[in-house]
Amino acid sequence: MCKHILNAQVSIRAPCCKRWFDCAECHNETSDHQIRKTLEMVFACKKCRKVFRKDMENFDETDEYCPRCDNHYILDAKTPQFGIGVEGDDPRLDNRMYKDERVKTDPQKSIFNQDTSHQLG
Repeated sequence: MCKHILNAQVSIRAPCCKRWFDCAECHNETSDHQIRKTLEMVFACKKCRKVFRKDMENFDETDEYCPRCDNHYILDAKTPQFGIGVEGDDPRLDNRMYKDERVKTDPQKSIFNQDTSHQLG
């Protein structure tokens, strides 16, 4: 799982050390050398898990899809961003405090007080 690109659709094989990485930054962090640039890249689709090669010199729009499963792997990268928020309870988990007190409930009305004898047969 890549911490640099959250929506990585393919893994790349580094041409210098022949190891698989999610992005070039992951390679540079774990290796003692920079990734070597090349015109032919080897990808592994994360959807169908098939490996394919792409020529980067003649790359066009049709090459943005996996040749096996048509997964669109060239996407705008979503990088992790820091956000400022308020810590506290999630109101979706415990919504009892948001009960609308304007609606009056009838204490006599219950699912156990209904006449269901006509449904029993």
